[in-house]
Amino acid sequence: MQQRPLVTVVGSLNTDISLLVPHLPRPGETVLSAAGADVGGGGKGANQAVAAARLGAAVWMVGCCGADEFGARLRAGLAAEGVDVSGVRAVAGVTSGLALITVDGSGENAIAVAAGANALAGDPEAAAALAAPCDMLVLSAEIPAALIAAVLDRARAAGLRCLLNLAPAPAGAADLLASGVDWLVVNEQEAAAVLGHPVARPPAAGTGGAAGAGPGDGLAAAVADLAGLGARQVVITLGAAGAVLGGTGPLVAVPGFAVASVDSVGAGDAFVAALAVAVAAPAAAVRAACAAGAAATTRRGAQAALPRPADISAATGFPWPYGE
Repeated sequence: MQQRPLVTVVGSLNTDISLLVPHLPRPGETVLSAAGADVGGGGKGANQAVAAARLGAAVWMVGCCGADEFGARLRAGLAAEGVDVSGVRAVAGVTSGLALITVDGSGENAIAVAAGANALAGDPEAAAALAAPCDMLVLSAEIPAALIAAVLDRARAAGLRCLLNLAPAPAGAADLLASGVDWLVVNEQEAAAVLGHPVARPPAAGTGGAAGAGPGDGLAAAVADLAGLGARQVVITLGAAGAVLGGTGPLVAVPGFAVASVDSVGAGDAFVAALAVAVAAPAAAVRAACAAGAAATTRRGAQAALPRPADISAATGFPWPYGE
């Protein structure tokens, strides 16, 4: 078996409180859940760390939580997955991050997040991000943009490869790309937020588009524009439809996987983590990432649903190629 890839994740740690509802609430509406609330570990950074560890990486987590019971549980949950949490700082007098999640019967979700201690991540975390050797440094955007910029600058000076997941896309997100990013991962909405205009997906077959059509001019233009801002490899995720990859090479449409989806929470984090583990061959890595993201939708929860190699194979038929 090949040596385990070394992945550093700089990002958020949250406690997720998730409710299954008949439909996502509209403004001013109260929706009752027939089931109890699920409470567990979450946050994009912690989710990506757990997913990468389950997929075979040795993971170093960097971020902030509160010096409270929630924070202790978050660190313990990561450690139980084999993630090194010595880069996670407990901040006294501040609550840990919290996410309130509603999920409807089709697996679609709406999420509100209280940043808590995540908002205080700063200079200590910028230093900790480079304190351990790594093959890929992964950042997501539930932490201050100033920290993301500082880590990218230090990583660039050190010659480290970085994967930036602009989720959610912060104000001034385009500026984070200006000095160059190895990998950028965004969904369509995040791509639109970075670019400042909507991203048009091609029409589906039967609605005026040809069956088997390529990614379309709108997505191709968005990838080219994002690459022009400074991203060497750009991935725009398309949910069940897969993803598109472009940047230094020709645009590639990577198909998704048909699975019985019940909860899409954490699917994007599984995608990002799988890409970080598998990134040696770009197009093959994006296909593997699509499989991991699809597998994550077949179970409820965030960290609880993050797949292991056997889960990916069982859900999608795709054999995870990077070790058990």
